[in-house]
Amino acid sequence: MARLRDDRLDREAAEKLAISIIAMIAEEPETLGRFLAATGLGPANLRQAAHEPRFLAAVIEYVLADESLLLMVAERCRIRPTLIAAARARLDAAADEE
Repeated sequence: MARLRDDRLDREAAEKLAISIIAMIAEEPETLGRFLAATGLGPANLRQAAHEPRFLAAVIEYVLADESLLLMVAERCRIRPTLIAAARARLDAAADEE
């Protein structure tokens, strides 16, 4: 993922980050199992949910609640953890706009 900065984090960049996070979670069977259990979703409806800003914000919130997962995501994306929090705020604002 390209490096992102807080001042360039628009809705599209925040959505792309959240979708990248979903892909990372899906790569780890144990992490995916915990995520699906926490959300109540199954693999079939995960794709559909990924189109909703509130769900994307919830994905990032899930990551923010688990420090080891947050640090893993930040490292893989080569971004600061604070940018992940900024993406959640941007997605929350986008969901409120709808």
